[in-house]
Amino acid sequence: MQLLLIHSDYIEFEAKRPTPVAEKVEEREKSGRLEEALCAFIAVEKMDEIDIPAAIAAGAKEIASVAEQVKAERIMLYPYAHLSSQLSAPKAAVEVLRGLEEALRQDREVARAPFGWYKAFRLSCKGHPLSELSRSIRIGEGASGAAPPGTAVGARPQEREEVVSEALKAEEKAVSIWRVMTPGGKIFEPDNFDFSGHENLKKFVNYEISKSRAVEAVPPHVELMRRLELVDYEPGSDSGNMRYYPKGRLVKSLLESYVLERAAEMGAMEVETPIMYDMFHPTLKKYLDRFPARQYSIEAEKRSFFLRFAACFGQFLMSHDMTLSYRSLPLKMIEMTRYSFRREQRGELVGLRRLRAFTMPDMHTLCADMAEATREFENQYRTSISVLKEAGLDLDDYEVAIRFTKEFYEENREFVEGLVGIVNKPVLIEMWEERFFYFVLKFEFNFVDALDKASALSTVQIDVENADRYEIDYTDPEGALRRPIILHCSPSGAIERLMYALLEKAHRVSTEGKVPMLATWLSPTQVRVIPVAERHQPRAEEVAGAIGFRTDVDDRDETVGKKIRDAGREWVPYVVVIGDDELESGRLAVTVRAESEPKKPFKVEMTIDDLRARIAAETAGKPTKRLPLPVKLSERPRFI
Repeated sequence: MQLLLIHSDYIEFEAKRPTPVAEKVEEREKSGRLEEALCAFIAVEKMDEIDIPAAIAAGAKEIASVAEQVKAERIMLYPYAHLSSQLSAPKAAVEVLRGLEEALRQDREVARAPFGWYKAFRLSCKGHPLSELSRSIRIGEGASGAAPPGTAVGARPQEREEVVSEALKAEEKAVSIWRVMTPGGKIFEPDNFDFSGHENLKKFVNYEISKSRAVEAVPPHVELMRRLELVDYEPGSDSGNMRYYPKGRLVKSLLESYVLERAAEMGAMEVETPIMYDMFHPTLKKYLDRFPARQYSIEAEKRSFFLRFAACFGQFLMSHDMTLSYRSLPLKMIEMTRYSFRREQRGELVGLRRLRAFTMPDMHTLCADMAEATREFENQYRTSISVLKEAGLDLDDYEVAIRFTKEFYEENREFVEGLVGIVNKPVLIEMWEERFFYFVLKFEFNFVDALDKASALSTVQIDVENADRYEIDYTDPEGALRRPIILHCSPSGAIERLMYALLEKAHRVSTEGKVPMLATWLSPTQVRVIPVAERHQPRAEEVAGAIGFRTDVDDRDETVGKKIRDAGREWVPYVVVIGDDELESGRLAVTVRAESEPKKPFKVEMTIDDLRARIAAETAGKPTKRLPLPVKLSERPRFI
């Protein structure tokens, strides 16, 4: 259950029109007004159906608690589906709302707006520090959630103790020196830096210093990922594990293929390693305690295992068994980990931003020494910028963090300043007096979303520990055995998080009065052909076949206007309408989304060859895949 709690001077509503799932109410119940009231906007979720009485009890307790805090004697319960993308069945929602009304009425005056109606409402928020609050009620999740049947609210079922690495504990205690560095190497304390023109950097700095990771609202990309039928929550799995519909799987697969191809261009060899490892393997246990992550643990055959959170272990164990010469260095291996697992804290899980099961392109580079490591670091830094740009994110779309030990910085000051010069904008730097982790330098490109939350995308780290830990050796020109320096690189970051960033950027673009879209090479449908009437259908199918690429045909029994609007809602880059004029001329009337504005479509006349050439230019050098759904829209299922 999601709650948005507003302490108001007044709240009034009027039910206008019922939806197909509207509850039946008396005429007098179609409007209402309360003065000096706490207004509880409520979204009942699928999870609440597990134990409706417990959900009611937990929700009523939370609403009553806030009412007590703000000293409100009246409560308005207002169904508000927009707070969640995991809504319960209408019948369950009405049962919960009626239960909340009954529970809260024992101590206060309570009114309730009807469920399933289009309503107008007017609200005056008081504006004091507690006048706007949000709450999440979760079955079996502590004091603010409902407990499983047969247990008290706030109790949790018995579960195995969470495996938390020593590095994660160290990270929580680490003392960081935060600064802003500008091109040219000038350093400022954040409070003394002028963030004018760098508002997102300011949000990122505040986010990092506060270390507030919990999400209290649903970010815009969640609605987009579902409306576009890309990705959805999977209620049958653990939180943070998603289901991908055909279009979402296509986008994800294209990004995976592209990142692997860019890694291959850098000379990386693709490998594959297990997803499960022995918790007490001597080298792995030590590495677990050096990596800041929570693990999934598994018991089997009287042994303890953990699900990997990266491809490091497999590649390091492989490197240990290899015979390496200096002639092979720098040596790169990459794996597209489907999947890596981290038990991220539940309050941080939302949409594609932070997951417990994710796909990480994980590349490791063995370097002869620190000089070679820094050269490779810069090359991979530049490549990461390029990878994000080709996916649809420019330098202005993300913020840069560079993190290092004080010792490394003092020995490599010009190198660090050079990294800032490459992006040519101010960056956040974090410096540690001592080394807490296995790396001495890392960078991250961080996307700041509509909720002012930052998420790391591309990263590279210089690892000075694990060659020793895994006894990885190479033979130098004199025949002596030496230990390499290791780079950890993800050119794009997690693929799911890259999708999140692209959708969040699209939302931002739309709020700026522009037309949102994905790059043509990533668009599930690249061209949609719309016949005006049934007699134009054969030509529409002929044109679709001649265009090739990912082209579909809207053969549904709908108006042309609706078909065009639906293509726009799916962000189709090119829309071709076939009518009598096109039959006669043989040319195409094409709407080009990239050059359109809201309510001002850009239309141009083209030949089939013109359109093919344009799409070929936009997709050159990118992976290609077939249309993920039937060509005819009439034959497609609806997933959401």
